[in-house]
Amino acid sequence: MAEAALKMDPVADAASAPLLSVDNIEVVYNDVILVLRGLSLKVPQGKIVALLGSNGAGKSTTLKAISGLLKTEDGEITRGDVTFLGEKINQIEPDKIVRRGIFQVMEGRRIIADMTVLENLRLGAFTRRDNEVKADIERVYEFFPRLRERTGLAGYLSGGEQQMLAIGRAMMARPKLILMDEPSMGLSPLMVKEVFAIIKKLNTELGVTILLVEQNARIALSVADYGYIMEQGKIVLDGTAEMLQTNEDVKEFYLGQGGGEERKSFKNLKSFKRRKRWL
Repeated sequence: MAEAALKMDPVADAASAPLLSVDNIEVVYNDVILVLRGLSLKVPQGKIVALLGSNGAGKSTTLKAISGLLKTEDGEITRGDVTFLGEKINQIEPDKIVRRGIFQVMEGRRIIADMTVLENLRLGAFTRRDNEVKADIERVYEFFPRLRERTGLAGYLSGGEQQMLAIGRAMMARPKLILMDEPSMGLSPLMVKEVFAIIKKLNTELGVTILLVEQNARIALSVADYGYIMEQGKIVLDGTAEMLQTNEDVKEFYLGQGGGEERKSFKNLKSFKRRKRWL
C-alpha cells in the first residue's frame, strides 16, 4: 500500500514534450548583476539530467529560477520562459510551484535542526490535503532505514543522514520533478556513493524525474541519462552521459583525465580557452 501511495508518474516516451523546458532565460540580481545569459535546457520526463560546471557558473541560480526562489535573493528572470507540463511558471509563487510537482533539495540540506526527523518529513507534505501521509512516511523509511531509528532532533544527524532526510522530505511532496543542488557536498566518499545509489533508485523505482546540480562530474554522469555543462551563465556543451564521459574536454576539465604530460596543474589555465573550444 505504501509503495503504491508514493508511486510517481510513469516514464514517458523520450520523444514526447519535455517535462521541463528552460528557454533562453536571463537572470539578474539586484537589477544589476547578470548571472544567466540566455540559458536553455530540457528535462524529459522520467530521466536524470545533470547540470555541471565550476563554482560561479550559475548552476544554483538555474535551480532557483525554476523553483521560484530568486525573489528571496533579489533576483528575477528578465527574459525567457520556464515551462513545466506545458505551462509557464515564471511568475508563480514557490509554494504553488511545489503544488504543481517541483521540489528543490537545497544545497547544504537545509533541514530544520530543532525539529525531529518525523516533523521534518511531515513538513515536506505541507502542500498536500490527502490522507496518505502516514503511508508515505513508511515508504521513506523503507528507502532510508536509518531515519526510522533517529527519533531525536534532526540537528544531531550526521551529514549523510541529513542529506537522506532532505531527500525523504522531498519525497513526501510526491513531486514529479526533484531539483537536487550539490547532494555530495560535505559527505564522505562512501556516503556519496550511498546517496547517489538512492538518487538512481528514486528514478528507476518511483519514476521521479531529477535535475541534478553537482560538481562531482564523474558520479553525476554515472547516474544521469543526459548532461549539460555551464560556463559563466551559459550552456557550452550538452549530450548524453555516455557522450560527455568520452568527450576529451570534459575528461580534461571535469573528470581529471587527459591534458597530456605537459599539463601538471590548472593554475595558469584561462577558462575562456575551453569555452572558445566548446563554442
